[in-house]
Amino acid sequence: MHQHPAADLPPRSPLRDLSRPGGAQKEPSAPTGWRVLRVASVWKRFGPADGSAPWVLRDVTLDFEAGSFTCIVGPSGSGKTTLLNLLAGFDAPTRGVIALDDVAIRGAARDRAVIFQDVSNALFPWLTAVENVEFGLRMQALPRPVCRERALSHLALVGLDRDCEKFPYQLSGGMKQRVQIARALANDPSILLMDEPFVALDAITRRDLQEELVRVWAKTRKTVVFITHDLIEALLLGTRVVVIGADGAIQGDFAVPLPTPRSPSDLEFMRLYDALQGILETVVRRAKRGAKVNDTDRSSVETSPKRRRP
Repeated sequence: MHQHPAADLPPRSPLRDLSRPGGAQKEPSAPTGWRVLRVASVWKRFGPADGSAPWVLRDVTLDFEAGSFTCIVGPSGSGKTTLLNLLAGFDAPTRGVIALDDVAIRGAARDRAVIFQDVSNALFPWLTAVENVEFGLRMQALPRPVCRERALSHLALVGLDRDCEKFPYQLSGGMKQRVQIARALANDPSILLMDEPFVALDAITRRDLQEELVRVWAKTRKTVVFITHDLIEALLLGTRVVVIGADGAIQGDFAVPLPTPRSPSDLEFMRLYDALQGILETVVRRAKRGAKVNDTDRSSVETSPKRRRP
Protein backbone atom coordinates (compact mmCIF):
# COMPACT_ATOMS: atom_id res chain seq x y z
CA MET A 1 0.00 0.00 0.00
CA HIS A 2 1.30 3.43 -0.93
CA GLN A 3 0.53 6.23 1.52
CA HIS A 4 0.95 9.96 1.26
CA PRO A 5 0.62 12.75 3.81
CA ALA A 6 -2.93 14.08 3.78
CA ALA A 7 -2.80 17.84 3.46
CA ASP A 8 -5.47 20.28 4.63
CA LEU A 9 -7.63 17.80 6.50
CA PRO A 10 -10.54 19.67 8.10
CA PRO A 11 -11.02 19.70 11.89
CA ARG A 12 -13.00 16.80 13.28
CA SER A 13 -16.70 17.53 13.66
CA PRO A 14 -18.63 16.67 16.86
CA LEU A 15 -21.63 14.34 16.84
CA ARG A 16 -25.21 15.20 17.60
CA ASP A 17 -26.39 13.22 20.63
CA LEU A 18 -29.97 11.97 20.21
CA SER A 19 -30.24 11.25 23.93
CA ARG A 20 -30.21 14.94 24.79
CA PRO A 21 -32.93 17.53 24.09
CA GLY A 22 -31.94 19.75 21.22
CA GLY A 23 -29.20 17.40 20.05
CA ALA A 24 -26.37 18.38 22.41
CA GLN A 25 -22.89 17.99 20.98
CA LYS A 26 -20.24 15.50 22.06
CA GLU A 27 -17.23 13.79 20.53
CA PRO A 28 -16.03 10.31 21.50
CA SER A 29 -12.42 10.10 22.55
CA ALA A 30 -9.97 7.74 20.86
CA PRO A 31 -7.69 5.59 23.04
CA THR A 32 -4.08 6.77 22.94
CA GLY A 33 -2.10 5.11 20.17
CA TRP A 34 -5.15 3.81 18.30
CA ARG A 35 -5.79 4.63 14.67
CA VAL A 36 -8.31 7.14 13.34
CA LEU A 37 -9.81 6.86 9.85
CA ARG A 38 -10.78 10.17 8.27
CA VAL A 39 -12.77 11.12 5.18
CA ALA A 40 -12.13 14.71 4.09
CA SER A 41 -14.34 16.47 1.51
CA VAL A 42 -14.71 13.33 -0.62
CA TRP A 43 -16.60 13.40 -3.91
CA LYS A 44 -17.03 10.36 -6.16
CA ARG A 45 -18.54 9.68 -9.57
CA PHE A 46 -18.17 7.03 -12.24
CA GLY A 47 -18.24 7.31 -16.01
CA PRO A 48 -16.70 9.66 -18.59
CA ALA A 49 -13.83 11.90 -17.59
CA ASP A 50 -15.62 14.90 -19.09
CA GLY A 51 -17.57 15.41 -15.85
CA SER A 52 -20.98 14.59 -17.30
CA ALA A 53 -21.66 11.66 -14.93
CA PRO A 54 -23.69 12.38 -11.76
CA TRP A 55 -22.01 12.46 -8.37
CA VAL A 56 -22.48 9.29 -6.30
CA LEU A 57 -20.95 10.88 -3.19
CA ARG A 58 -21.01 14.62 -2.48
CA ASP A 59 -18.62 16.41 -0.15
CA VAL A 60 -18.47 13.64 2.47
CA THR A 61 -16.47 14.48 5.59
CA LEU A 62 -16.40 11.96 8.45
CA ASP A 63 -14.11 10.79 11.23
CA PHE A 64 -14.19 7.18 12.41
CA GLU A 65 -12.69 7.26 15.89
CA ALA A 66 -10.66 4.32 17.11
CA GLY A 67 -12.81 1.67 18.77
CA SER A 68 -16.09 3.15 17.52
CA PHE A 69 -18.91 1.23 15.84
CA THR A 70 -20.42 3.39 13.09
CA CYS A 71 -23.52 2.31 11.19
CA ILE A 72 -24.21 4.03 7.87
CA VAL A 73 -27.83 4.07 6.72
CA GLY A 74 -29.59 5.52 3.72
CA PRO A 75 -31.82 4.64 0.77
CA SER A 76 -30.69 2.34 -2.04
CA GLY A 77 -28.36 4.09 -4.46
CA SER A 78 -27.18 6.67 -1.91
CA GLY A 79 -23.52 5.65 -2.19
CA LYS A 80 -23.12 3.64 1.02
CA THR A 81 -21.27 0.74 -0.62
CA THR A 82 -19.26 3.16 -2.75
CA LEU A 83 -18.08 4.86 0.44
CA LEU A 84 -17.15 1.49 1.95
CA ASN A 85 -15.13 0.60 -1.16
CA LEU A 86 -13.27 3.90 -0.87
CA LEU A 87 -12.50 3.22 2.79
CA ALA A 88 -11.23 -0.24 1.84
CA GLY A 89 -8.97 1.21 -0.84
CA PHE A 90 -10.70 -0.71 -3.64
CA ASP A 91 -11.32 2.59 -5.41
CA ALA A 92 -10.11 6.18 -5.11
CA PRO A 93 -12.10 9.38 -4.57
CA THR A 94 -12.64 11.67 -7.54
CA ARG A 95 -11.92 14.53 -5.16
CA GLY A 96 -10.88 14.71 -1.52
CA VAL A 97 -8.78 12.54 0.78
CA ILE A 98 -9.25 9.38 2.83
CA ALA A 99 -6.57 9.01 5.49
CA LEU A 100 -5.55 6.71 8.31
CA ASP A 101 -3.75 8.60 11.07
CA ASP A 102 -3.59 11.60 8.72
CA VAL A 103 -1.72 9.60 6.05
CA ALA A 104 -3.63 9.34 2.77
CA ILE A 105 -4.64 5.82 1.74
CA ARG A 106 -3.81 4.44 -1.69
CA GLY A 107 -5.09 0.90 -2.15
CA ALA A 108 -6.16 -2.00 0.04
CA ALA A 109 -4.11 -3.25 2.98
CA ARG A 110 -4.31 -5.63 5.93
CA ASP A 111 -5.14 -2.81 8.34
CA ARG A 112 -8.66 -2.71 6.81
CA ALA A 113 -10.64 -5.95 6.49
CA VAL A 114 -13.86 -6.20 4.46
CA ILE A 115 -16.73 -8.54 5.28
CA PHE A 116 -19.09 -8.96 2.33
CA GLN A 117 -22.81 -9.73 2.25
CA ASP A 118 -22.48 -12.58 -0.29
CA VAL A 119 -21.56 -15.48 1.98
CA SER A 120 -22.00 -18.02 -0.84
CA ASN A 121 -18.83 -16.79 -2.59
CA ALA A 122 -16.90 -15.49 0.40
CA LEU A 123 -15.15 -18.75 1.35
CA PHE A 124 -12.96 -21.20 -0.54
CA PRO A 125 -15.21 -24.27 -0.97
CA TRP A 126 -12.28 -26.71 -1.02
CA LEU A 127 -10.98 -25.53 2.37
CA THR A 128 -12.39 -26.27 5.82
CA ALA A 129 -13.48 -23.45 8.12
CA VAL A 130 -10.15 -23.39 9.93
CA GLU A 131 -8.22 -23.54 6.65
CA ASN A 132 -10.24 -20.60 5.30
CA VAL A 133 -9.29 -18.58 8.36
CA GLU A 134 -5.66 -19.69 8.06
CA PHE A 135 -5.39 -18.72 4.40
CA GLY A 136 -4.55 -15.05 4.87
CA LEU A 137 -2.15 -15.85 7.69
CA ARG A 138 -0.24 -18.29 5.51
CA MET A 139 0.03 -15.62 2.82
CA GLN A 140 2.01 -13.65 5.41
CA ALA A 141 4.47 -16.57 5.66
CA LEU A 142 3.70 -17.13 9.33
CA PRO A 143 4.68 -20.52 10.79
CA ARG A 144 1.98 -23.14 10.36
CA PRO A 145 1.52 -23.73 14.11
CA VAL A 146 0.99 -19.98 14.61
CA CYS A 147 -1.55 -19.90 11.77
CA ARG A 148 -3.47 -22.84 13.20
CA GLU A 149 -3.47 -21.51 16.75
CA ARG A 150 -4.66 -18.06 15.68
CA ALA A 151 -7.32 -19.49 13.36
CA LEU A 152 -8.72 -21.79 16.04
CA SER A 153 -8.79 -19.04 18.66
CA HIS A 154 -10.76 -16.72 16.38
CA LEU A 155 -13.20 -19.44 15.36
CA ALA A 156 -13.76 -20.03 19.07
CA LEU A 157 -14.32 -16.28 19.50
CA VAL A 158 -17.29 -16.45 17.09
CA GLY A 159 -18.60 -19.72 18.52
CA LEU A 160 -17.39 -22.13 15.82
CA ASP A 161 -14.72 -24.06 17.70
CA ARG A 162 -16.73 -27.28 17.28
CA ASP A 163 -17.24 -26.75 13.54
CA CYS A 164 -13.71 -25.81 12.53
CA GLU A 165 -13.14 -28.91 10.36
CA LYS A 166 -16.34 -28.53 8.36
CA PHE A 167 -16.36 -27.45 4.72
CA PRO A 168 -18.47 -24.48 3.59
CA TYR A 169 -21.16 -26.74 2.10
CA GLN A 170 -21.67 -28.17 5.59
CA LEU A 171 -22.19 -24.74 7.16
CA SER A 172 -25.34 -22.63 7.33
CA GLY A 173 -25.37 -19.07 6.02
CA GLY A 174 -24.92 -17.71 9.52
CA MET A 175 -22.00 -20.04 10.21
CA LYS A 176 -20.31 -19.00 6.96
CA GLN A 177 -20.64 -15.38 7.98
CA ARG A 178 -19.04 -16.21 11.33
CA VAL A 179 -16.11 -17.77 9.45
CA GLN A 180 -15.78 -14.53 7.45
CA ILE A 181 -15.68 -12.52 10.66
CA ALA A 182 -13.14 -14.89 12.23
CA ARG A 183 -10.96 -14.72 9.11
CA ALA A 184 -11.03 -10.93 9.15
CA LEU A 185 -10.19 -10.71 12.86
CA ALA A 186 -7.40 -13.29 12.62
CA ASN A 187 -5.42 -10.88 10.43
CA ASP A 188 -5.65 -8.29 13.23
CA PRO A 189 -6.88 -5.31 11.18
CA SER A 190 -7.39 -1.90 12.75
CA ILE A 191 -10.73 -1.50 10.98
CA LEU A 192 -13.58 -3.84 10.01
CA LEU A 193 -15.64 -2.73 7.01
CA MET A 194 -18.95 -4.60 6.80
CA ASP A 195 -21.27 -4.30 3.78
CA GLU A 196 -24.73 -5.44 4.92
CA PRO A 197 -23.28 -8.77 6.10
CA PHE A 198 -26.55 -10.08 7.56
CA VAL A 199 -29.02 -8.94 4.90
CA ALA A 200 -29.46 -12.39 3.30
CA LEU A 201 -29.98 -14.25 6.59
CA ASP A 202 -33.27 -15.20 8.21
CA ALA A 203 -34.51 -13.02 11.06
CA ILE A 204 -33.52 -15.38 13.89
CA THR A 205 -30.01 -16.00 12.54
CA ARG A 206 -29.58 -12.30 11.83
CA ARG A 207 -30.47 -11.37 15.42
CA ASP A 208 -28.11 -14.02 16.79
CA LEU A 209 -25.25 -12.68 14.67
CA GLN A 210 -26.02 -9.09 15.64
CA GLU A 211 -25.65 -10.05 19.29
CA GLU A 212 -22.50 -12.04 18.52
CA LEU A 213 -20.96 -9.12 16.63
CA VAL A 214 -21.60 -6.72 19.50
CA ARG A 215 -20.00 -9.20 21.91
CA VAL A 216 -16.94 -9.63 19.68
CA TRP A 217 -16.64 -5.87 19.16
CA ALA A 218 -16.83 -5.25 22.92
CA LYS A 219 -13.99 -7.72 23.43
CA THR A 220 -11.71 -6.63 20.56
CA ARG A 221 -12.62 -2.92 20.30
CA LYS A 222 -11.92 -2.88 16.60
CA THR A 223 -13.14 0.15 14.68
CA VAL A 224 -16.23 -1.00 12.76
CA VAL A 225 -17.95 0.66 9.80
CA PHE A 226 -21.21 -1.18 9.13
CA ILE A 227 -23.47 -0.56 6.11
CA THR A 228 -27.18 -1.32 6.52
CA HIS A 229 -30.62 -0.43 5.18
CA ASP A 230 -32.17 -1.38 8.52
CA LEU A 231 -32.53 1.40 11.07
CA ILE A 232 -33.33 -1.05 13.88
CA GLU A 233 -30.12 -2.94 13.09
CA ALA A 234 -28.15 0.32 13.13
CA LEU A 235 -29.47 1.22 16.59
CA LEU A 236 -28.92 -2.30 17.93
CA LEU A 237 -25.27 -2.29 16.87
CA GLY A 238 -23.80 1.17 16.57
CA THR A 239 -22.29 3.72 18.90
CA ARG A 240 -23.03 6.14 16.09
CA VAL A 241 -25.39 6.39 13.10
CA VAL A 242 -24.56 8.33 9.93
CA VAL A 243 -27.38 9.09 7.49
CA ILE A 244 -26.60 9.43 3.77
CA GLY A 245 -29.25 10.95 1.52
CA ALA A 246 -30.29 9.87 -1.95
CA ASP A 247 -27.98 12.54 -3.39
CA GLY A 248 -24.90 10.98 -1.74
CA ALA A 249 -24.47 13.76 0.83
CA ILE A 250 -24.30 13.31 4.60
CA GLN A 251 -27.65 14.29 6.11
CA GLY A 252 -27.01 13.46 9.76
CA ASP A 253 -24.33 12.19 12.16
CA PHE A 254 -25.60 11.02 15.55
CA ALA A 255 -24.18 9.44 18.69
CA VAL A 256 -26.10 6.46 20.11
CA PRO A 257 -25.52 6.51 23.89
CA LEU A 258 -27.43 3.32 24.77
CA PRO A 259 -25.63 0.56 26.70
CA THR A 260 -25.41 -2.93 25.21
CA PRO A 261 -27.07 -5.35 24.86
CA ARG A 262 -30.04 -3.40 23.47
CA SER A 263 -33.66 -4.28 22.83
CA PRO A 264 -36.09 -2.60 20.41
CA SER A 265 -38.70 -2.74 23.18
CA ASP A 266 -36.73 -0.43 25.49
CA LEU A 267 -38.30 3.00 25.84
CA GLU A 268 -35.07 4.88 25.09
CA PHE A 269 -34.42 2.68 22.06
CA MET A 270 -37.91 3.49 20.77
CA ARG A 271 -37.35 7.20 21.31
CA LEU A 272 -34.12 7.14 19.32
CA TYR A 273 -35.78 5.06 16.63
CA ASP A 274 -38.62 7.60 16.40
CA ALA A 275 -36.14 10.45 16.03
CA LEU A 276 -34.02 8.78 13.34
CA GLN A 277 -37.04 7.44 11.49
CA GLY A 278 -38.37 10.96 11.32
CA ILE A 279 -35.05 12.22 9.98
CA LEU A 280 -34.95 9.50 7.31
CA GLU A 281 -38.49 10.33 6.25
CA THR A 282 -37.49 13.98 6.03
CA VAL A 283 -34.37 13.08 4.02
CA VAL A 284 -36.43 11.15 1.48
CA ARG A 285 -39.09 13.85 1.29
CA ARG A 286 -36.63 16.72 0.89
CA ALA A 287 -34.39 14.79 -1.52
CA LYS A 288 -37.30 14.67 -3.96
CA ARG A 289 -37.21 18.47 -3.92
CA GLY A 290 -33.40 18.60 -4.18
CA ALA A 291 -33.04 20.03 -0.66
CA LYS A 292 -31.02 18.96 2.37
CA VAL A 293 -32.36 18.20 5.84
CA ASN A 294 -31.75 21.13 8.20
CA ASP A 295 -31.64 21.67 11.94
CA THR A 296 -35.30 22.73 12.07
CA ASP A 297 -36.34 19.42 10.56
CA ARG A 298 -34.14 17.53 13.04
CA SER A 299 -35.45 19.29 16.12
CA SER A 300 -39.06 18.82 15.05
CA VAL A 301 -38.76 15.07 14.53
CA GLU A 302 -36.74 14.60 17.72
CA THR A 303 -39.61 15.93 19.82
CA SER A 304 -42.46 14.31 17.88
CA PRO A 305 -44.27 11.52 19.85
CA LYS A 306 -46.19 10.16 16.86
CA ARG A 307 -43.58 8.35 14.82
CA ARG A 308 -43.99 4.70 13.91
CA ARG A 309 -42.11 2.41 16.31
CA PRO A 310 -40.51 -0.97 15.70
